[in-house]
Amino acid sequence: MAAGFYFSITALILIQLAINLNLSLAATPIHPSGRNTLFIRTSCRTTLYHNLCLTTFSRYTTRIRGSPRLLATTALAVAFNSTRSTTKTMISFSKRHGLKLREAASLRDCVEQLADSVDELKDSIGEISPPRGNDFRRRMSDIQTWVSAALTNDDTCMDGFSAGKSMKGNLKTKMRRRVVKIAHLTSIALNFVNRYAAAATHK
Repeated sequence: MAAGFYFSITALILIQLAINLNLSLAATPIHPSGRNTLFIRTSCRTTLYHNLCLTTFSRYTTRIRGSPRLLATTALAVAFNSTRSTTKTMISFSKRHGLKLREAASLRDCVEQLADSVDELKDSIGEISPPRGNDFRRRMSDIQTWVSAALTNDDTCMDGFSAGKSMKGNLKTKMRRRVVKIAHLTSIALNFVNRYAAAATHK
């Protein structure tokens, strides 16, 4: 019971961190040390989207402090925030007057996919923890599954924008650009989760 209560409290704290992370860090002066900056640079080189990774996470160096767990947690939080924001934007666009039925339907389909991604990333933030306890491997495996599923949802959404002519050019370009970015951020998060899980279980 005590362990379950601890993880529930931890999950709530981490989810709140994800919700407020971008705003709080934007208002906080950051003075990264050389070691922390090197950790971010080295970690980003292992991702498929090095430039996006470096641009995104360089501002979090002093909070990550060279910790693979904090890097994975921060990456999940950033992906969660970005996916949630894009979902809200798409909901707003889908309710606009003047959209063709097929355009509105494409947006609604994508919203459903991204809403699942938001839930999966939120669950992942709630589960990630220091490498202790007999169920650590199981929890990390769950997180890897959820983040992989979120990435698949993002890809499915992008495929919907690419297929046929269900959406006019400007709107398609704008929405697809947003989804591409969150897919790349989710890919980065999955990379950091995998690295943390591997490092923690081989200690």
